[in-house]
Amino acid sequence: MCEVGTRPALPAGDRGGGETPPASALSPPALPPGEKCREMGEQPIFTTRAHVFQIDPTTKKNWVPASKQAVTVSYFYDSTRNSYRIISVDGAKVIINSTITPNMTFTKTSQKFGQWADSRANTVFGLGFSSEQQLSKFAEKFQEVKEAARLARDRSQEKTETSSNHSQESGRETPCSTRASSVNGTDDEKASHGTPSDAQLKTENDKLKLALAQSSSNVKKWETELQTLRESNARLTSALQESAASIEHWKNQFSICKEENDQLRSKIEELEEQCNEIDKEKERNVQLSRRLQELETELQDKELELEDLRKQGEVIPQLMTECESLSQKLQAAEKRNKDLEEKVRALRMEVEESRHRQTNLKTELQTFLDVLDGKIDELHDFRQGLSKLGINN
Repeated sequence: MCEVGTRPALPAGDRGGGETPPASALSPPALPPGEKCREMGEQPIFTTRAHVFQIDPTTKKNWVPASKQAVTVSYFYDSTRNSYRIISVDGAKVIINSTITPNMTFTKTSQKFGQWADSRANTVFGLGFSSEQQLSKFAEKFQEVKEAARLARDRSQEKTETSSNHSQESGRETPCSTRASSVNGTDDEKASHGTPSDAQLKTENDKLKLALAQSSSNVKKWETELQTLRESNARLTSALQESAASIEHWKNQFSICKEENDQLRSKIEELEEQCNEIDKEKERNVQLSRRLQELETELQDKELELEDLRKQGEVIPQLMTECESLSQKLQAAEKRNKDLEEKVRALRMEVEESRHRQTNLKTELQTFLDVLDGKIDELHDFRQGLSKLGINN
């Protein structure tokens, strides 16, 4: 078994969902250089990338993401155990380790999602693919691996039955040999015990006769079984011949049905085209009826507008007189507005002049303050000099 904790190195042809050689033979490819397994025999046979999910153990309805992004999902074949596994590793975490059995079923629940149940792990695994083609390839590989697992199980059962039959036959033969050795005895036993009595010889002879009768009955039974096998083989051969003949018949029937199917498809296509044209005509009629209703509503609106205009036409002379009075008032207001604009301009000029005066006064005041500061400094120096002279005197 490969070391599950590390991500297995993949062949160059398997990266990105590529498929290895056809799985009908299911012969595992050669391991790439650098692949190291703890035990010999386990090799990847198919690899793809998908988002991994597991069923919620509490609700058994919702899916829980097992990986934050798409990870590598691989089929592995173990030649020592003759078994197949699906393994997926996200970093150092094993998120899928499922041994495939013949009872498992892979189900496509959507165009890009599939799932299967693992009774050993007591969970249901789900895979989300980036395309429908990758999902189809994975499902086909699952079916092939499942069939190979079933064949491996049947072969192991046949081997077990064969070994058990061999052990039974050897067990049946062993008492005869022991009986023969007990009847004849070895040279040492004859020397130590002497010649056996007639009664012992008779009982051993009867036992040998009974064993011989059983062996002859077994031979007859095997002959009858062989005869039945030959008869069944003959029946199978005849059935195979009949099936070959029926295959030819069904091939002809299939070709006839295929031609009829092609004719029906062409008729269906013609009918679909006619139905499409009818649907288009229906849509046009619906559009025309809608347009007619819209035009009728517009006509009603126009009539209402016309009535309003007639009513407004009766009020127009009164509006004309009001308009003349308003125009006169507007002219008077314009004259007042001009006067006010002239006053505003004069005020703006006065404000500008006052601003200039204030700036001039500020500059003069600043110069006066500077001169005053200089005089104050001189007086302070003079006072300090006087105080020094007073102290000295």
